[in-house]
Amino acid sequence: MTDPRTAGAVTGVSRELRVAVLLPCQNEAQSVGRVVSDFRTALPRARVYVYDNDSTDDTAERAAAAGAIVRRERRRGKGNVVCRMFADIDADVYVMADGDGTYDAGTAPEMLQLLVDENLDMVVGSRIAPEGSRAYPRGHVVGNRVFNRVLKMLFGAGFTDVFSGYRVLSRRFVKSFPVRFTGFEIETELTAHTVEIGLPYAEIDSPYRAREVGSRRKLRTLRDGLRIMLAAIRLFKEMRPMRFFTLIAAVLTAVAVSLGAVVVDEFVQTGLVPRLPTAVLSASIQIVAFICLTAGLVLESVCRSRREARRLVYLGLEPVSRDPAGPRTAPNDVEDEGSRGLVLEHDGQREDDVLGRRTGG
Repeated sequence: MTDPRTAGAVTGVSRELRVAVLLPCQNEAQSVGRVVSDFRTALPRARVYVYDNDSTDDTAERAAAAGAIVRRERRRGKGNVVCRMFADIDADVYVMADGDGTYDAGTAPEMLQLLVDENLDMVVGSRIAPEGSRAYPRGHVVGNRVFNRVLKMLFGAGFTDVFSGYRVLSRRFVKSFPVRFTGFEIETELTAHTVEIGLPYAEIDSPYRAREVGSRRKLRTLRDGLRIMLAAIRLFKEMRPMRFFTLIAAVLTAVAVSLGAVVVDEFVQTGLVPRLPTAVLSASIQIVAFICLTAGLVLESVCRSRREARRLVYLGLEPVSRDPAGPRTAPNDVEDEGSRGLVLEHDGQREDDVLGRRTGG
C-alpha cells in the first residue's frame, strides 16, 4: 500500500512534471483493467497509455474502460512496441511496466521520487517474489542469474535484475535511446545504453506477483534466452569492438601457433617444410587474426564517435531536475490546480497543458 506521504510528494512532483505510464500489452484482457486502475491510484496525475500489440482479445476495450489512453502497434514484439511508445509519447518522466499484473504499482511513487531527488535517468524495479510463489519459473531464475553475471562481465554493469520490465526513465534517456531489437531483448538493450554513455541509475526492490490464472506467459525460456544471448553478444561487438575482435584474434592466434609449432620445429631440425599445407593454413589463420585486430582498432574509433554523438544528444535534453544547486523538492500539500502547470484527463479526450516554457539548465 502506498505511503500517504510518498503519494502526496509524488503528486506534487507529477504536477510539475509530465508523467506518462507506458503499458505494452498483448492479450492481457484478464489483468489490464486492474493494472491501469492501480497505476491511476498510485500516480493520480500521470497519463496511463496502453499500447495494444495486435491482441486477439478485448485488451484494448478493457484498458479504455479502466481509463487508459489506448493506442495500437500492429508489429508484434515488445521491442517494436517500446520503439513506438518512446517515439510517440512526449513526457518528462516515463514509467514503463507490463499489463500482466506482475509488477506492483505501489512502488512507482518511490521510484519516481528517487529519480527526481537524485537526478537519475533510470530507476529499475528489481523483482522480489515471495518464497514459494509461482511468479518465477525455475528456468527464468537460473537464466536471470546467468545473464546478470554475463552482462556484468561484458559491459561492467552492476544490475541485479537486468530483465526487469519495471523501470522509471527520464526524458533524456528515452529520447536518446536507439531501439535496435524487436523482442524481449529490449531490457538488455536498455541496460547496455545506460552503461554505454554513462547514465546514472539506481535499483529499488519491488514485489513481483504471479500472473493472473489463465493468463499465458509470452516469454519462452530457451528460444528467447538464446535470442537475448545473441543480442548481448551483438551489443558487446558494437559497444566494445576492440575487446570483441581482440578475443577473436587471440583464439585464432592460438590455433595458428598450435598448427605452426610443428612446422617450425621440423624446419629448424631439417631445414625443410614437409607439411606445406599445414604451414599455409597456419599462416592464413594468423593473417585473419591480424585483420581482426585491425578491424577492432577501426571500429573502436567509429564506436567512440557514435558514443560521443549519443552523449551530446543526451546532454542537449533537459534533465528531470533543472535546479543546478540540487533536485526539486516535491511539496506534500495539495495545491489548487490553477497554481500548477498540468491538468490532465484520463479519458484521453482533453489535455490542457499550460506548463510554462522551460529554460535549459
